[in-house]
Amino acid sequence: MEKKFSGTETFVATPDLMVAVNAAVALERPLLVKGEPGTGKTVLAHEIAKAIDAPLLTWHIKSTTKAQQGLYEYDAVARLRDSQLGDARVHDISNYIVKGKLWQAFETDDRPVLLIDEIDKADIEFPNDLLLELDRMEFHVYETRETVKARQRPIVVITSNNEKELPDAFLRRCFFHYIQFPDKETMQRIVDVHYPGIQKRLVAAAMTMFYEIREAPGLKKRPSTSEFLDWIKLLMVEDIPIEALRTDDKKTLIPPLYGALLKNEQDVHLFERLAFLHRRDGG
Repeated sequence: MEKKFSGTETFVATPDLMVAVNAAVALERPLLVKGEPGTGKTVLAHEIAKAIDAPLLTWHIKSTTKAQQGLYEYDAVARLRDSQLGDARVHDISNYIVKGKLWQAFETDDRPVLLIDEIDKADIEFPNDLLLELDRMEFHVYETRETVKARQRPIVVITSNNEKELPDAFLRRCFFHYIQFPDKETMQRIVDVHYPGIQKRLVAAAMTMFYEIREAPGLKKRPSTSEFLDWIKLLMVEDIPIEALRTDDKKTLIPPLYGALLKNEQDVHLFERLAFLHRRDGG
């Protein structure tokens, strides 16, 4: 019986995420994961593979990616070049078939985890073009007249940043999970996993400031979990005193080492203006 996913030593999984992963595996459907950037969507596939000791294949999707590339590509240019050079390889067309990530996943002896990362970056037709292959777990190679069948159904994890809507027909075939931004209790567990033994007072002060920054009205890009972890690390490395993180002093609205959290000039200016207003009002 396959092991259930319950997180790993380096990945804190919430109960609803564990349920989603195990449900998708049991139903043999792709797990479609959405959530804010930096909430661990891509890392999840790596951690599932680690937890169940499965091989991982990663297919990073770009705006130019076509579904066919996940199956295979026929390198006609290489074959033409070899024919001009008189290479004997040209007589076997299979020498010019380049296997895609889906084909590689189908061929793996142990049941693999296949990550299709940022599917919404591709053309709107991309998800629909994969429907048949993900359903039937087989596809035909026209050049060699062979049918490639999966030895066993891979665990498919698909991530999306919601850059564009995904087709209904595709969504119907997936088990969906939205990764909520961690609450303070979950964030504390995440910090403990990454920085065991860290000073609790420092984390508490940093966390209070971090969540206040995220809730600031008008913020263009709210800092993510991964950025919070980077910031905590910097606070330790630079030995920033806890007093510098006190949020009751409105003159220090701009956090120390803010470049780890605020990633565009509009948000930096927003906090500078807020600090100026509080100083002017004598807050």
